[in-house]
Amino acid sequence: MTPRRIVLDTNIWLDWLVFRDSSVSRLQQAVADGRAEVVIDAACEAELERVLAYDLARHRLGNAAQVAAMAECRRIAKRIDAAAPEAERKLLPRCVDPDDQKFLELALAARAECLVTKDHKLLELARRTKSFRIVTPKKLALM
Repeated sequence: MTPRRIVLDTNIWLDWLVFRDSSVSRLQQAVADGRAEVVIDAACEAELERVLAYDLARHRLGNAAQVAAMAECRRIAKRIDAAAPEAERKLLPRCVDPDDQKFLELALAARAECLVTKDHKLLELARRTKSFRIVTPKKLALM
């Protein structure tokens, strides 16, 4: 069986790597079982690395914890660095937050089944993407 290819936005990565949020436990199990494959690209990885240095809900990670979180991300995710053709990218809906457009572009380039997010601005675009779904972790668990 081919694993489902999935893109995570930065907040879902934080739920997985930092907060150990139970909302991603089924996703974690699917990856561990080989039923899902998480993909990331350079832009998404760079944002995650930058955000790990922030004060996260009054929880500041030290340098060693940041390095460990990035190492775990790199262990979990398959790196995809090919962009989708410009003609295909032009068909993507435009996110209100330009910083979130990279997640849509990665999902398209990676031929992902879905983008997992809790971001309302991204979720609003769910009906406007044709080649992949935009879902919450809870909805992904039901798929």
